[in-house]
Amino acid sequence: MEQVPAMVQGRRMDVLAHNSLFGALYKNFMQLDPRDRNLARFMFLDPAAKVLFADWASAARDVVAMLRLYAGSHPTDPELNALLSELSKGSDLFRQAWTEHRVLRHSSGKKRLVHHAVGRLTLNYQTFQATGDPDQTLVIYHADPGSPSADALKQLGAWSLSDAPTVVDSGARLLP
Repeated sequence: MEQVPAMVQGRRMDVLAHNSLFGALYKNFMQLDPRDRNLARFMFLDPAAKVLFADWASAARDVVAMLRLYAGSHPTDPELNALLSELSKGSDLFRQAWTEHRVLRHSSGKKRLVHHAVGRLTLNYQTFQATGDPDQTLVIYHADPGSPSADALKQLGAWSLSDAPTVVDSGARLLP
């Protein structure tokens, strides 16, 4: 699956695995310490997220709403509670959005990105829940055929395939 950015996400928004195109689009999470392979940490604590997301504040609020969904299902998860504490200490927007009590199951939609190498992209995304572990989801992004975003994604894909191998294992337990 090299023509589309794809990743496997765990319940705390941990990035368990991703392909090279996802790494080129967002960030190569597999190069990070396993503890730091997390989309919520990226969104709130990495300045690059504010540049990457064209509508960062809205995307960040969606992340909070997704974490609220996970917290409702796993209220005693110590790693989730540690993550929430870390984000609360590190981000005013996180603290504010957490008090809104919004809950969201992200299953499909659009992401508007501003990538440093290929410019503006509008990508559709779709999530697929693993039947053997509902806390794991496969997230796939794609551009509308023939769009400028499709051309930009192809260009980014050509660069990512020539520069980096596909990453398939983060050391976390993935379903077969």
